[in-house]
Amino acid sequence: MNVDFELYRIFYVVATNGNITKASQELLISQPAVTKSIKKLEDALGGQLFVRTKKGVNLTNEGKEIYYYIKNAIEYINNAENKFTNLKQLSTGNIKIGVSTTLAKNFLMPYLNKFHTLYPNIKIEINNSLTTDLIDYLRKGTIDIVFLNLPYEEKNDVIITPVKEIHDCFIVGNNYSNLKNKVLDMNDLNNYPLILQRKGSNTRTFLDNFMKEKNITLNSNMDIASYNLMTELVKIGFGIGFATREYINNELKNGDLIELKIKQKIPPRHIAIATMKNTIPSFSTKKLIEIIEKK
Repeated sequence: MNVDFELYRIFYVVATNGNITKASQELLISQPAVTKSIKKLEDALGGQLFVRTKKGVNLTNEGKEIYYYIKNAIEYINNAENKFTNLKQLSTGNIKIGVSTTLAKNFLMPYLNKFHTLYPNIKIEINNSLTTDLIDYLRKGTIDIVFLNLPYEEKNDVIITPVKEIHDCFIVGNNYSNLKNKVLDMNDLNNYPLILQRKGSNTRTFLDNFMKEKNITLNSNMDIASYNLMTELVKIGFGIGFATREYINNELKNGDLIELKIKQKIPPRHIAIATMKNTIPSFSTKKLIEIIEKK
């Protein structure tokens, strides 16, 4: 049975009001049009829905049965429309973000602060994990958006959008201040203890690929999972580290860390947003992206 939903809506309004005149006024259509629609619905269903009285109309027993279901359906639809409006106006909803601790602290936090200030009723969930795991979660739909450092091997089903250029450098603490004014070849770095992020991280992959292009091999003395731990170890003199300049501006300015001068020019890379190609982002996700891209 393929019945026009508008007929059910007219039936609902008539049954709720118990009066065709009042129903026509609410529906903004003529009384004959209401009567015609009810007759058309009765013909389609094969039974009488209303009994006319002096005061209006009453539901038949069959009409009462169908009214129960139509009433629930109309209310569900109204609730869905209201929910959609609230989501669109960002007065409710949630956003599930995948991001490393380093990016969350050094890049994302100001944007989250602005987003939360503007839309305090949006629930924000953050998942910290390796980029490869976060992309898997994105595919499964358990998170809405991933923030990552490039390079990343792009997949056909994922959209990668660069949003900020960043610059990497080699750094030391004050124990190695004698290197401050020297221009070093990257090969010279093997003469000192090297503290690098562990293989598999995007930063380490970027460095390894760059060294491969330059036919250089660096021998790491310590592979560290945590970016922040790596910079702290460099500060207290454990050796030379590889860091993103934008993340350590304060330490460079106050002298806790020193950027080394390297002959080989390290190319810039980008922070990027990953979303699914065939998935429409939620209103809250699109608004967060908009805030970041405007900045």
